[in-house]
Amino acid sequence: MSVKTSLGSSSLVDVLDRVLDKGIVIDAYVVVSLVGIEILGVEARVVVASVETWLTYAEAVGLTVSATT
Repeated sequence: MSVKTSLGSSSLVDVLDRVLDKGIVIDAYVVVSLVGIEILGVEARVVVASVETWLTYAEAVGLTVSATT
């Protein structure tokens, strides 16, 4: 019995489909200071997901407002 292996090459469409299906979060916090004094502070959170994925997980953690109000 032989084992077949293949080099998995993903197209851009496959990668985009996976990211939209699962979602991705980039969380960054940057502080620029000079002599101990904070000059600039930047906090960013970037979420990339499909609407369906976002609604599924946002509802689970209470980030959506119920439409029954």
